[in-house]
Amino acid sequence: MANVAVIGAGAMGLAAAYHALKAGHEVVLYEGDSEPGGMAAHFDFGGLSIERFYHFVCKADQPLFDLMAELGIGDKMVWRETSMGYFIDGKHYPWGDPISLLTFPKLSLISKIRYGLQAFIQTKRSDWSVLENLNAKDWLIKGLGTHTYDMLWRRLLDLKFFEYADDISAAWIATRIKRIGTSRKSILQEELGYIESGSQTLVDALVGAINRRGGTIKLGASVEEIVCEDSVVRGVKAGGEFNAHEFVISTVPTPYVPKLIPALPAGSKAQYEAINNIGVVCVVLKLKKPVTKNFWLNINDNRIEVPGFVEFSNLRSLPNTVLYAPYYMPQAHPKFSNDTDAFVDETFKYVQMINPDIGEDDLLDSKVGRLRFAQPVCEPGFASKIPPVQTPIAGLQVADTCFYYPEDRGISESVRLGEEMAAAVK
Repeated sequence: MANVAVIGAGAMGLAAAYHALKAGHEVVLYEGDSEPGGMAAHFDFGGLSIERFYHFVCKADQPLFDLMAELGIGDKMVWRETSMGYFIDGKHYPWGDPISLLTFPKLSLISKIRYGLQAFIQTKRSDWSVLENLNAKDWLIKGLGTHTYDMLWRRLLDLKFFEYADDISAAWIATRIKRIGTSRKSILQEELGYIESGSQTLVDALVGAINRRGGTIKLGASVEEIVCEDSVVRGVKAGGEFNAHEFVISTVPTPYVPKLIPALPAGSKAQYEAINNIGVVCVVLKLKKPVTKNFWLNINDNRIEVPGFVEFSNLRSLPNTVLYAPYYMPQAHPKFSNDTDAFVDETFKYVQMINPDIGEDDLLDSKVGRLRFAQPVCEPGFASKIPPVQTPIAGLQVADTCFYYPEDRGISESVRLGEEMAAAVK
């Protein structure tokens, strides 16, 4: 039995702690926040418990299903028919199925065939190495044509990655296409899932399992340093106190790693520092009535500075409409520091553009969440940039959401990687 410290109580850290305890280790989980869950945690939205940042489940998320079954909450998985749309220059268009593609008026028949073929190929792809060193923009233009790229992709990438938009990995984009494209009830009907009562159900189940197995969860306990000596991890410093541990698993965002582990070799620090991240300001609105019928609305309109809306109440059954508007941008962007009211006002203005029937009295509540490091920037060749999970320091593993590239951020991949790190503690 080893004495293990896990840093970060998001889905990855909770899963790592749970599996390490199951393997017979002694575990202390350190979390700087006042509650566990990380991006999967909930907040009280005027009496409604809901995710700080939206989550949905796809049919391919097997590691999540396996963990839920193991925790006794496998029956909490709910599937629902969903739809996607585009809002382009002031007009709505259905999207996400063959009929919507064929009836879409802004593409030629040849362009529609190219788009459908490109999407179909990605759902069958299992080898991403051929796309690893390709630029997504060039790859999409080659497969779809410039006009289709400009119509359906350019603004989405520009508003998510800003100065990095033209240098994103084709493997990362293709993996996202596959994940959504294979989560279907039929060729004509998308089907996505959610955990009954939200992702807090999973967080609570993991916390309960950790406590029952004798693990310790320290909340409000920010780790100031992972202490190492002679290339061996010795423990962590939290709250000014040293705590001895034989193994340490860190799940905090990579930008924090160089400062958190001063004993890392310079070459390893440079690897973490080379990974860029985009921040996000996520506006959540509670409304009296629906904005659209879609779960996901992609937006290509020069008046609107978000790549899309997620109308979460069109997935999870809720008493009111709940809509998420993610403003991705570099942390240095001047807009990132705008006050909460400015983001709420801007978002509600966009809502009224998209649905003019929404009136001022239809806005019931709002919440704004911010993350400095929300989305890793995965450029071509990104796989070779990711440091090994096992660091050069014995007993120390480090990973965050970019480590399961080319997959994008998600609870399922987080719990998978958390399990793998726990299994490496020997």
